[in-house]
Amino acid sequence: MDLEDGFDDLLAEISEPTSPKKAKIELQNDQPPQQGARGCLFIILCFNFQRGNPLLKFIKCVPWEFDDIIPDYEVGKTICLLFLSLRYHNMNPDYIHNRLKELGRKYDLRVLLIQVDLKDPHTPLKNLTRICLLTDVTLMLAWSPEEAAKIIENYKPVNKTDAMTLITTFGTLENIIKATENRLADCPGFGVTKAKKLYKALHEPFLKRGQVAKPETKDDEFSGDINLEEVEKLENEGKPEAQN
Repeated sequence: MDLEDGFDDLLAEISEPTSPKKAKIELQNDQPPQQGARGCLFIILCFNFQRGNPLLKFIKCVPWEFDDIIPDYEVGKTICLLFLSLRYHNMNPDYIHNRLKELGRKYDLRVLLIQVDLKDPHTPLKNLTRICLLTDVTLMLAWSPEEAAKIIENYKPVNKTDAMTLITTFGTLENIIKATENRLADCPGFGVTKAKKLYKALHEPFLKRGQVAKPETKDDEFSGDINLEEVEKLENEGKPEAQN
């Protein structure tokens, strides 16, 4: 198995520790779900309204199919993602509020995946960051459909046995990150290959070098307490005033 596949192949290996790999199923937008897709140990469910989203053609490492779900993407029973384009958000600022209200707290981990497709994204990103902080939603950014698909793939659920082995052995996530490859390989159910992949995934840079330049921001841009009234005020500033 190619080590360059990174975290994706590692999690796929962890999710299927004792059974042989099954054929990957990629459902095209104009095809019905293939029979037996639900029988896979892991499959991404896509909201029907996501048909035509360019990121779907880049989800190649795991099977996926359309289904009648509330979020845009469901990963297992505890993880979900909402997809939002900044350009669409500027045209429909109330959309994300309605989606979050509809979603509620039905999942343990709720992710707002934003595709940055504006030349000046700082103001809408600041507002969306505040919304995510208030609603306990994880914010993830992508600069292309391919990058957004990779983020969705990386949320594959981990096998409970291996997860319990790691947390029992090391106690905390910090200790897992600090562990050496040899120490990880000594864990029951792991090995040299799996340990090497996990170590690489935990220590490789989050962003490619030179991909994103740091924007100049004021020191107090995010200072102070965050409250709902402040979020509504920021959003109202962007709306045109009613004509007399």
